[in-house]
Amino acid sequence: MAEQTSDHTTPLLRRSWWRSHLSTLPFTTSLRLKTSLLSELGGSVGDLGTYIPIVLTLTLVSHLDLSTTLIFTAFYNIITGALFGIPMPVQPMKSIAAVAVSEIPHLTVPQIAAAGICTASTLFFLGATGLMSFFYRFIPLPVVRGVQLSQGLAFAFSAIKYIRYDQDFAATTKASSTIPRPWLGLDGLILALSAVSFLILVTGSGEVVEDDDEDRIIVTNDCNQPRVRRRLRTLSAIPAALIVFLLGLILCFVRDPSIIGDIKFGPSKIHVLKITWEDWKTGFLRGAIPQIPLSVLNSVIAVCKLSTDLFPEKEVSATRVSVSVGLMNLVGCWFGAMPCCHGAGGLAGQYRFGGRSGASVAFLGLGKLVLGLVFGSSFVRILGQFPIGILGVLLLFAGIELAMASRDMNSKEESFVMLVCAAVSLTGSSAALGFGCGIVLFLLLKLRHLDSFGSRFGRSNSRSNNDETSLNQ
Repeated sequence: MAEQTSDHTTPLLRRSWWRSHLSTLPFTTSLRLKTSLLSELGGSVGDLGTYIPIVLTLTLVSHLDLSTTLIFTAFYNIITGALFGIPMPVQPMKSIAAVAVSEIPHLTVPQIAAAGICTASTLFFLGATGLMSFFYRFIPLPVVRGVQLSQGLAFAFSAIKYIRYDQDFAATTKASSTIPRPWLGLDGLILALSAVSFLILVTGSGEVVEDDDEDRIIVTNDCNQPRVRRRLRTLSAIPAALIVFLLGLILCFVRDPSIIGDIKFGPSKIHVLKITWEDWKTGFLRGAIPQIPLSVLNSVIAVCKLSTDLFPEKEVSATRVSVSVGLMNLVGCWFGAMPCCHGAGGLAGQYRFGGRSGASVAFLGLGKLVLGLVFGSSFVRILGQFPIGILGVLLLFAGIELAMASRDMNSKEESFVMLVCAAVSLTGSSAALGFGCGIVLFLLLKLRHLDSFGSRFGRSNSRSNNDETSLNQ
């Protein structure tokens, strides 16, 4: 009887009860590891090839507060990982960043924030009203693939520049990016090429190697196939991107040991920005207008399509992604955090290096949070010594992975639309321009196959011929 009473009164203390109930929470399901811990950690750094150069440039040129940006983007990473359950990236708004550091005069921090808030308000409105989902359903797939292809190739082109030439992110001219990178040294070509070779040997072309995934591995008729499969599974468990990134961090201190003395512990003081009417006008005209179409196409439409391709079991709606981007910046930009969005390139990079769940970006968020709280803005001294060639290597693989999403175009007509869209986007440096040309081209091609168009055209011709005949008679 005593045993029955004890069993009846203490079920809440049993470990199995807590595990069964915690496993039913949506956040724990989203953050549950789908692969090994090392693989998820490796995928977490897959988008840093884009994140670090832009953040470093804005910090050095526009005096963005690095501590505030790290803390807010850390929370963004953790929350989006829990909400979406996939390695949904948090990346800088690239068009705003490009305008802020490349045009004269440079955008100030309040103007950058105003541009981010205006862009976020637009995306939040499109998502909350359902218009974004409407656009997503009716945009032709070849046009989306063209945007993805152009963005992926643009990342790859930038990555090759990082690898081949020295980069000075604090400089305002392009002259600093035309000096060839030396072969030797702690940021030389040999180091970058060694990182490329290591990533290819470990990750291959990015194929998934699992115990029951034999059809994705090259099948041979010899007796060595099981041994090859075991070796590939072993290699796929290595967090290659994380190893390369940690090597870059170590080299920061080797290249300049004096940065240890410049480190100051503690975060910066977070405060609300004062944004004037002039800041709103400048931020909207120079920053938000070119950013809005890019955010709609690459941060929402392309991300949703790519997530469907990579995670067909996880439905990521355009409404949720659009509202997520809006809410992030409607909060963070008021405190001086960098304008952020979800990018297809970041998702491709994190998937490429092993990210399969929301835990991958949550780990990245925890890392950013620790750095922002412990080192604060002094961490910019460390990032300033990070080997740019290694960043280029990470960005290269992310860009190629995004571009390879367009390989499912089966017909010549679809490929034609995709390639024209990508070519216009790359040549004009505008995803919106390429998107518009792709839509027009798609509609013109479909117009050729409409029966109603052909029948009406035929009826109009016959009617005109009959009229001519009656007139002649």
